[in-house]
Amino acid sequence: MRTVNMHEAKTHLSSLVEAAANGEPFIIARAGKPVVKVVAVEAPESAKMRRIGFLDGKISVPDDFDRMGSAEIEALFEGKE
Repeated sequence: MRTVNMHEAKTHLSSLVEAAANGEPFIIARAGKPVVKVVAVEAPESAKMRRIGFLDGKISVPDDFDRMGSAEIEALFEGKE
């Protein structure tokens, strides 16, 4: 595994990250001592990323949802309790 010093990493960060993304991890060292290891992050499969509709069929929203509590809210605005 390739080891680069901090200055070289700053100078060539773009190409180093591209190499890491292509499966070539590297280590950044400070004063000759390893500090961090840079490896590619595996992207989740598209099926795992699905969020919209994940509760489909598990909950229901009442037809009057947008009007629920309107009388109570109106009373609060009018200073009634």
